[in-house]
Amino acid sequence: MTGRTRITFGGYQGPGSVHTRGAQVFCDTLRRLAGDRVEVVFRPNIIEEGHKAADLLSLTESGELDGCYFSSSYLAGRVPALSIFDMHFAVPDRAQTFAMLDGALGDRLAQEVAQHTGYAMLGAWDNGLRHISTVDRPLNQPEQCRGLVLRTLANEDHQRIFRALGFDPRVIDVKDLPAAVTRGEVDAQENPLTNIYNFDLHKTQATITLTGHLLGIAPVLFNRTRLQSWPDDIRDAVTRAVAAATDAQRAFAREDDDICAQKLRADGAALIPLNESERQSYRAAVSAEVGQSRARLDPGLLALFETLPPTERQVSA
Repeated sequence: MTGRTRITFGGYQGPGSVHTRGAQVFCDTLRRLAGDRVEVVFRPNIIEEGHKAADLLSLTESGELDGCYFSSSYLAGRVPALSIFDMHFAVPDRAQTFAMLDGALGDRLAQEVAQHTGYAMLGAWDNGLRHISTVDRPLNQPEQCRGLVLRTLANEDHQRIFRALGFDPRVIDVKDLPAAVTRGEVDAQENPLTNIYNFDLHKTQATITLTGHLLGIAPVLFNRTRLQSWPDDIRDAVTRAVAAATDAQRAFAREDDDICAQKLRADGAALIPLNESERQSYRAAVSAEVGQSRARLDPGLLALFETLPPTERQVSA
């Protein structure tokens, strides 16, 4: 059909992933809203195409893809404001975090992303509460982390904070992570339960300490130039489809935590909770490093982060 707009959205996980399911909601909703005015192409897992997971960012910014989702931590070096979610043991709970992201804080972060990159940030997905897995060593106290090689994200703040806990952090792309864990190249790794289960990491590292040290955020990013080139009605449909997908993806993520915890236990993994005293020990161990992170952030941004939305003025769990 003449004038049909082709929109390609990319991901990096399998069909059971909450991200893949959220992306499918986006594609289905966009097709419903825009009808035959669009051709929607979904590339659910670029790893299977031979790419690194992190290639989603460059593929979208270069225009090979029109949109994608990806962890905010990978963009924090270019968009310093995004590092507000990289303060370990300091991020509010899920409900508070997403209420802020759906309000003034989310608007501010979208402005920062547009200012520093070629992306337009149209939404923020739930990238999961991150926990630490090992072969057989629970990590109830920071002292138990000393000397362990830990796979972590390509983020300087993460590496600095994990070093303060005594870890030896190593950056490994998601594509290479399962093999690295299986071969024993790392003593520990940190991920949400959904990734630990879906990537079969628990089959080697079956002891999972429920640190919940970070709540990951995955911005939904579009090539800004491409987005602005589309007709107004198509841009509106894309925006509405992202909103619908965001609601669905966050619900999938909440449900998946419970489902994956059950599946992990059924497979023989041990899930070790931290009590409040143990959690406070971790907060104290990283407090100086988190303070450095806070000092680099704009005071106005911190104020948005620390002012709870009216419906969320409660003590964080």
